[in-house]
Amino acid sequence: MSLRQHIFLLIALSIITLLSMVFALSHGAITISYMDVLRSIIPAISTQTVDPLMQQIIVELRLPRIILALLAGAGLAVSGAILQLVTRNPLADPYLFGISAGASFGAVTMLTVLSHLSILLLPIGAFIGGLLAVLLVVGIAGRSAYNQIERMLLAGVASSFMFSAASSAMLYHSDPQAAASILFWTLGSFAQAQWSTLIAPAAVILFSVVVFFAFSRQVMAISTGDESATTLGVNVASVRLLMLVISSLICAVIVASAGGIAFVGLLIPHLIRLVFGQQHLNNYLLIALCGGLFMIYIDLIARTLIENQEIPLGIITSAIGSVFFLFILQQRSKRS
Repeated sequence: MSLRQHIFLLIALSIITLLSMVFALSHGAITISYMDVLRSIIPAISTQTVDPLMQQIIVELRLPRIILALLAGAGLAVSGAILQLVTRNPLADPYLFGISAGASFGAVTMLTVLSHLSILLLPIGAFIGGLLAVLLVVGIAGRSAYNQIERMLLAGVASSFMFSAASSAMLYHSDPQAAASILFWTLGSFAQAQWSTLIAPAAVILFSVVVFFAFSRQVMAISTGDESATTLGVNVASVRLLMLVISSLICAVIVASAGGIAFVGLLIPHLIRLVFGQQHLNNYLLIALCGGLFMIYIDLIARTLIENQEIPLGIITSAIGSVFFLFILQQRSKRS
C-alpha cells in the first residue's frame, strides 16, 4: 500500500468514525434527530435552539460515554497488537496475559476495602494490580530467550485465573448490594462516563501510542525473532518488559474507567491482518481507529438491544470474541 493510499485510508476511517459517533448520539432510549445532535455539539451551524433536555442527554450523558468507548476500544486494540508482536503469538491478548484480571483485582480491592476512597484510588489500584500481573508473568518466564514466550503464555493464563479467583472471593464476602454493582462494573460498562473521568484514559492512551511509535522499529525486530533482534542491537528483554508495562497501564486505566472488556485486543489485530495484511499490524493509528469504531457500535448494541435495559459490554465482546477465536483456531488447523 502506497503512502497516498495509506493516508486516504486513515482519512476515510476518521470520517466513518465521526459519522458513527453522530449515529450513536442519535440512538438510545430516546431517539434524537441528527440535526438536533449536530446543533447540540456544534451550535454555530444553526440559529435554531435545541430542547434543553435533549441537549443535556447528548452533551452530558451520551457524548462522554461514546468518547470513552472510542478511547477504550483504541487502547485495548493497540495493546493487543503490541502483545502479539512482542510475544510473536497471534493469540496474545491483555486477558491472556492476566493484565486485565490483575487490573480488575486491584480495582475490586479498592472498591471493597477502601470504599470511601475508591473514586480517588481506583485507577491506582487497577494499575498496581495490572503491573503485579505483568511482574508475575515476567518473573515466571525468566529473562532467558529459550522458551520465554511459551512460559509467558502459560504464566499469563495461570495468573489470570488466580486474580479472577481472588476477585470473586472478595465479591463473595462483600455487601450483597455492593457486590451486585461491582459485578456489573467488572463485566464492563460506559454508563458512569463523565467529562471529568475522560482526562486520565485520554492522556494515558495518547502517551502509550507515542511510546509505541517511538519503539516501533524495535518491536518489529522482536516480532521477527529474538536472535535477529539481538543481532540488530535491540535489548529484547528490556523492550519486551517496557511494552508489557505500558500495556498494563493502558488496561489499568480502561478497567478503572469502564471495567473488564474482553477479546477486543485479540479481535481487532486479527481483523487488521485479514483485511489489510500482517505488515499493517504496527500501524497503531489504523488499529486505534478500528478498535474505537468497534467499541462505539458495541456500546450502541449494549444500550439499545433490550429496551430500558443495558447489557454489560463484556458479555457482548466475549460472545463475539469467542466465536472469532474458534474461527481463528479452525483456520490455523486447516493451514497446518
